[in-house]
Amino acid sequence: MELNSNISAVVTGGASGLGAATARLLASHGVKVALFDLNEEKGEAMASEIGGVFCNVNVTSDESVDAGFEKARASIGQERILINCAGTGNAAKTAGRDRKTGEIKHFPLDAFNLIIQINLVGTFRCIAKSAAGMLTLDPINGERGAIVNTASVAAEDGQMGQAAYSASKGGVVGMTLPIARDLARELVRVNTILPGIFDTPLMQGAPDNVKQALAASVPNPARLGNPDEFASLAVEMCKNGYFNGEDVRLDGAIRMAPR
Repeated sequence: MELNSNISAVVTGGASGLGAATARLLASHGVKVALFDLNEEKGEAMASEIGGVFCNVNVTSDESVDAGFEKARASIGQERILINCAGTGNAAKTAGRDRKTGEIKHFPLDAFNLIIQINLVGTFRCIAKSAAGMLTLDPINGERGAIVNTASVAAEDGQMGQAAYSASKGGVVGMTLPIARDLARELVRVNTILPGIFDTPLMQGAPDNVKQALAASVPNPARLGNPDEFASLAVEMCKNGYFNGEDVRLDGAIRMAPR
């Protein structure tokens, strides 16, 4: 897909981190970008920076996502690109003993379900609604659209306490090929990136010694990933018309240890 001012895109989680970097890169190619996020202050600032539109969207809500797409399409037209970066995580052992009291506890099921609803169901919700819109478009050079999802290396080597997170991201990986097959005859491509340890706002809040240890654990290059590197791959997945149905690790060859 040739990126230019005739192309519109929606980036979920676009107010910061990986989503913001991808939105900036798309905009640098002239693409009109709508940002879906819950952080209104950062979202509006990012939209102003790139000449895009901010939509306050909760990906766990049909009504919120529908309203977001309605606002985005009214402003910049039907999107041909969807980048799914909205997501979050938590940590708890499946079952274990409290170190102080010895009390046996298990992973709270509401907390487990929340991560699944945001990372997995929320991603699928946006894919399904965006793809339905893309099907109304005429193909350009044999394409109607391109979708890029964000999973995680935890989909393949999740650490202790990451059962919910790994399950949600593993689900994103698992549904990539079937969705690509579903949409193949409609000329919409679907790919997923599995990022490793990236220097996002969440990571920037960690102590320096923690960040240094994490960086040293990456085989090559021994550093945290730069969001611009994620954006570069996401945009390539949109531009390269033969890129379809793939799940690609972007991680400096790291394989996560059990803890």
